[in-house]
Amino acid sequence: MRVFSGKPPRFWFARRGPHAMELDHVTLVTPDLEGTCRFFRDIVGLDDGPRPPFRVDGHWLYARGRPVIHLVDATVPAQPAALVAPRIDHVAFRVASGDEWRALVQRLAAHRVPCQVADVPASAQRQLFVALAPGVVVEFVTSMPDGAAG
Repeated sequence: MRVFSGKPPRFWFARRGPHAMELDHVTLVTPDLEGTCRFFRDIVGLDDGPRPPFRVDGHWLYARGRPVIHLVDATVPAQPAALVAPRIDHVAFRVASGDEWRALVQRLAAHRVPCQVADVPASAQRQLFVALAPGVVVEFVTSMPDGAAG
């Protein structure tokens, strides 16, 4: 078994062709299943779609006909805060600049969803962070033409 040394091989996530790697979906376990679903449906603009009949409640949210967010109802209590375990810090979605970005910002404001905006240093990228629940952060990122505000 090869141990990852910290420096990715030259082909890491860069392969082209039929075996190229891409993100398939993200699963979020949440105690607020319906509120989280409304956020992704009403504000982000994903579609609530078909889901296999698993033994635990949930939703599959679709983008362009593909299930990209799997929401799962939290059926077990969260781990004590003293336990340290590996975790994913946040999930990020790239949003087209211009009208798509402005529409997202307007929906967040209309629903009074608190968020933080940040510009990526030395780039024309803007980030917007939304904390859905403790430990569940969603980032939206876009390119800002000529560093324009949006």
